[in-house]
Amino acid sequence: MRFILRNAIVLGGLLLLVACQHQPKMTSSSSDDLKRLANLMSGEFNSLRQSQEDENYYHISLKMLPIWIESNDGYWLYVEQAVGSMLDKPYRQRIYHLTVLDNNKFSSAVYELPDPKAVIGAYEKPDLLVGLKPEKLKLRTGCAVVLEKQDDGSYAGSTVKKECLSQLRGAVYATSRVVLGSSGITSWDQGFDADDKQVWGAVNGPYVFDRK
Repeated sequence: MRFILRNAIVLGGLLLLVACQHQPKMTSSSSDDLKRLANLMSGEFNSLRQSQEDENYYHISLKMLPIWIESNDGYWLYVEQAVGSMLDKPYRQRIYHLTVLDNNKFSSAVYELPDPKAVIGAYEKPDLLVGLKPEKLKLRTGCAVVLEKQDDGSYAGSTVKKECLSQLRGAVYATSRVVLGSSGITSWDQGFDADDKQVWGAVNGPYVFDRK
């Protein structure tokens, strides 16, 4: 089982996907909640503490930078993940788009970049993203994580059933479970084969990303 974990550097997640084609009109409350969600996701995080306490987990760096801040269709974030010892070689780069589903539920759509290598390090050098437009992105269809505001002010959610298709390491679908709070993010990404057997991802629990 440890082999499975060590061969799939998690997250993605922070992972999250599918934008709504017909977005509801935002109320003042839902607009404030969406803004708070975007703020909770923005910044630098890492799993250093978890990796020191449990050797089954890598030290992963997660950085999320707000972009296109003048947009009126939700919030957009540039996302970069890398092993802590190889920050100049990220293994995942994405664009997240946060929108309202209703007063207590929100969606984070995940898009692929047209040329990820060209924008490595964009968290520290935002000018690398100049010229990038939403229409140049590719939506990861079916992998939406629907987040719901909790009583304690955190946001928790997951992908929907088996809708997020995957071809990674023998998987046919992937799932993501995410919790976002003031102290950081937990994210549990897993891949399953046609028999619903896990073939990649963390086995014992989610990655814990502390805010820096």
